[in-house]
Amino acid sequence: MKSNWSIHDSEELYGLKRWGKPYFNINNVGHIVVSPQNNKDKALNLFKLVQNLEKRNFNLPLLVHFPDIIEDRIEQLNHCFSKAMARYNYDGSYQGVFPIKVNQQRHIVESVVNYGYKYKYGLEVGSKPELLIALAQLKNSNSLLICNGYKDKKYVETAVIAYHLGYNILIVIEQLSEIYLVADVVLEHGIKPNLGIRAKLSAKGDSRWANSAGDRAKFGLSVTEIIRALDQLSKSGMLTKLKLLHFHIGSQISAIATIKDALSEASQIYINLCKLGAPMEYFDVGGGLGIDYDGSNTNFPASKNYSMQNYANDVVAAIKTACDSQSIKVPIIVSESGRSVASHQSILIVNVLGVDKIEEFNNTTEIDNCHTLVQEILEIYISINETNFQEAYHDVLQLKREIESLFSFGYLSLYERGKAEELFWKCCRKIKTILQKVDLEVDELDNLHQLLLSTYYCNFSVFQSLPDNWSIDQLFPIMPIHRLTEKPTELGTLADLTCDSDGKVSRFIGYQNVKPHLELHSWEKNEPYYLGFFLSGAYQEILGSLHNLFGDTNAVHIKLDNDGYHIESIIKGDSVAEVLKYLEYNSRDMIKSMHKKTQNAFKNRQITFKESQLFLKYYKDALYNYTYLK
Repeated sequence: MKSNWSIHDSEELYGLKRWGKPYFNINNVGHIVVSPQNNKDKALNLFKLVQNLEKRNFNLPLLVHFPDIIEDRIEQLNHCFSKAMARYNYDGSYQGVFPIKVNQQRHIVESVVNYGYKYKYGLEVGSKPELLIALAQLKNSNSLLICNGYKDKKYVETAVIAYHLGYNILIVIEQLSEIYLVADVVLEHGIKPNLGIRAKLSAKGDSRWANSAGDRAKFGLSVTEIIRALDQLSKSGMLTKLKLLHFHIGSQISAIATIKDALSEASQIYINLCKLGAPMEYFDVGGGLGIDYDGSNTNFPASKNYSMQNYANDVVAAIKTACDSQSIKVPIIVSESGRSVASHQSILIVNVLGVDKIEEFNNTTEIDNCHTLVQEILEIYISINETNFQEAYHDVLQLKREIESLFSFGYLSLYERGKAEELFWKCCRKIKTILQKVDLEVDELDNLHQLLLSTYYCNFSVFQSLPDNWSIDQLFPIMPIHRLTEKPTELGTLADLTCDSDGKVSRFIGYQNVKPHLELHSWEKNEPYYLGFFLSGAYQEILGSLHNLFGDTNAVHIKLDNDGYHIESIIKGDSVAEVLKYLEYNSRDMIKSMHKKTQNAFKNRQITFKESQLFLKYYKDALYNYTYLK
C-alpha cells in the first residue's frame, strides 16, 4: 500500500528525526541511510549493505558498527566543553575518559583510543581485566587512566607500577580499606601513585540507576569517611598525591536539575578538600550524560531534557562558581560519558522469519446444528454497527467464556468450539474496522487491540543482543530499515528464537509514552523483511547471555570513504561448537559419540548406511555453523 504515504510519514511514525538526528535518515526509495560523519554527502544505504553481506554468506542477525560515529561523538563532547569553558572564561581544561564497561569489544576500545588521541581522551576501568585492556590499548601518555571498582593487591600493584611506566594513572579510593591496601603496596614498591576519592553524595539520580548515589550507595565515601581518609592519607605520607574528586549519580540521567544538584554538593566537597591541604587537580563528574532514545527531549525515562551543550555548560558553570567563591584554582574537568559516546554507533539488524496473526475467516455456514451459544455469536456479528459495537464486544466476550466453560465440561464438540472462535475473531475485526472508520479511542476496548496484535518472529535472541530490554525494560528505537514509502498495515510485537515467554519485545517507543505494539508492514514469505534496533551500542554486547545457547551475532565495522564504504573488520558470530565449549563440551568428543551411535544403529539395521552418513554430515555442519537460523 503506497498511496498517500511518504517517507515523511514514516519519519514521524517512528520518530526518526527526533532520536536519529544527525546520523540516520530515509532516502527517496524508503531505505534507512546512515551518515556516520554527520555528513549527508557521505551516506550508506543500510538495506543494500545488509543484502550485499548476505550475498557473501554473512548471515543475520548482524551487528553493524560505525566507528566514524564514535569519532563524531568524541568530537562533539570535547567541542561542547571547549565552548562552555570559553563562555564562562574557565581557566582550565577538559579531559574525558571512556568507561570500558560500556563496551569492552576490542574494536570499540581501539576506536575510542584512536579518535580520542588528539583530545587526550582516556579510559576508565572498574576491574583488573579492564585495567589490563586499558594498559595495552592507551597510546597517549597524557590520557587519563582512572582506576575504579573493587581492588585487590594485584590490581593495585599493577596500577602502581604502571604509574612508573609513564601512564597518567589515578587510583580512586572507593572504600576506606583501599587506603591501607594502597599504603602497603606503596611501602613495598616505593612508588607513590596519584590518587582520587569517590564521594558518596546525598544527591541521587532520577533514573533506574538512582541508587548509584545516596547514603546506601554501593561505592564511595561518606563525608565522615572522607575526613577519616584525609587523616589516614596524611599519616601515610600520601596526602600530597590526592589529586582527584570523583562522584557518580547513575547512568542515563533524564533531568538536568538532578545533575545540577549533584554538582552543587560535589563542588563544595572539592573546595573543602583543597582547603584541607589536598593538592587537587581533577574534578571527575562521572557518567550520567543521557541520550534521547525516544526523541521527546523531556525527562521521560527514555529521554533527557537537555542537550550535550546544556550539560557541559552546567558542569563548567557550577565548578567555576564554587571555585571562584573561595579563590581556588579551577580543576581539570573529567567526565565518564560512555553511553553518550557508544550508543549511536551500533545497529542490530534482524530478519523476520514468520508472522502469527489472527486468520481471516469467511465461512459462517454449517452452524445450524451447532449449540445455540455459537449461533448467538453469529447473530451478534451480523448486527454489529456504529451504534452498538461497544455493547456487542462485551456480549461476545461473555459468550466466548461460556462456550469455553461448556467445552471443558464436555457439552460442546471440538468442531463447535472452533466455529465459535472463528466467529469471535470475525466480530473483533469488524469492531476494529468500525473504530478505525469513526476514529474513536475507547478505553474499554484497549484489550481488543491487544487481542488482534500480530507476532513477528525474528531471528535473534533478546537475552543475547538486547539484555537491558528484557531485564530492566530499557527502550530502544526499533523500525524497519526499508519499505518506508509504504504505509505499515499491521500492529505487532516481536518474538525471538528462544524457548522462553520472556523472549519478546512488547514495549516500544512512542512520544513520551510506551506503546504496546510496533507498526509493521505485511510479511511475505519469499521477501526479506529487515528490522533495525538502534542506539544499542552501550552495554548490550557484553551483558548478553547464552539463553538457549544462542551466541554472539555476526558483526561488521563499516567506515565510509571517497569510494562509498569499506569493511574495516568482520567478526564472525559464535558457532555452536564455540558456545558449547564455554560449557565444557568438546565438539570432537561429541562427534565420536555420534559416530559410535550411528554405527550401532546401522549394525542393528535401524538406519541405512546412507542415512547414517547423512545424519553425521548434518550433525557436523550444525556444530560448526552459526547458532542462529539461516
